[in-house]
Amino acid sequence: MDRAKKPAAIPVSPIQPTPQVSISDDNSRVTANLPTGERLDVLLYGATVVSWKSANGRENLFLSSKAHLDGSKPVRGGIPLVFPLFGPPASNHPTGNLPQHGFARTSRWEYLGKSSSESSTLPNSKGDASVKLDFGLSNSILSDCKWDYDFNLTYSVTLSQDSLETSLVVRNTGTSNYDFHVLFHSYLAVDDIGETTVSGLEKAAFKDKMQGGKEVGPAGKPISIESETDRIYTTAPEQAIKVLEKGKDRYELTRDMLSDVVVWNPWIEKAKGMADFGPENGYRKMLCVEAGSVSAWNTLEAGDTWEGGQRIKAL
Repeated sequence: MDRAKKPAAIPVSPIQPTPQVSISDDNSRVTANLPTGERLDVLLYGATVVSWKSANGRENLFLSSKAHLDGSKPVRGGIPLVFPLFGPPASNHPTGNLPQHGFARTSRWEYLGKSSSESSTLPNSKGDASVKLDFGLSNSILSDCKWDYDFNLTYSVTLSQDSLETSLVVRNTGTSNYDFHVLFHSYLAVDDIGETTVSGLEKAAFKDKMQGGKEVGPAGKPISIESETDRIYTTAPEQAIKVLEKGKDRYELTRDMLSDVVVWNPWIEKAKGMADFGPENGYRKMLCVEAGSVSAWNTLEAGDTWEGGQRIKAL
């Protein structure tokens, strides 16, 4: 029997695509893909981001063709995480027994899981807008740390449709205060270093390692790379830093609780002297613009927490 007035059908919202996360068969790498085509690869060794691709397939990070990805040595390229020491160890400091740039980049991290944020629910939405991968490291899982403090690190890497965010939470779980450095050693991929400039640091003073760490006043102009460059900008403004190619914006870097910016390119001779750097002209295809807190020690009191991070936008 037909009813005169049938109840209206309840509309069913279409199922939106979601980010896909997988772990390699050998349990060495975590890969994330957004429904819009962006991709991220992170090694558990060092929690090192080794690839970040935009939706069009363009790679945004430089990875040396000779990089060791088997955990035998730090990865040359991507985004190695520097903690708790930047540079070579100082004999008169508690980090004196650590390797250069600390142990975070040479330790195997635990994959803690993923979370995603929802995008618009409108009909033309392309699914979830981002995915966050969390990794953990603590003194309790390191057999030979050579740093006699209790700590817990949570490293988060968030892939969005136009950007990559990395953030680190440091927890002092012991009873003693300790000092640390932190730096995201980002190797940005560029088409030609000769046509690449960096803006946003024109008013910042820096320590020039090519002059023995000499303090140099603000240059007053964008940075161009014409030789080996190794600078620590210690008064970096809070404004965004931009990397330009042929005068057009390529990357935009913003920072949170990270007062310093390192700009580095090995140039010809330095690159030749690094056994894990390639191809031979690879120095022309990369520029390190590294957000960190390294010009002075950060002191973390017992029971306290520190957090900082960066956001790199691909333009």
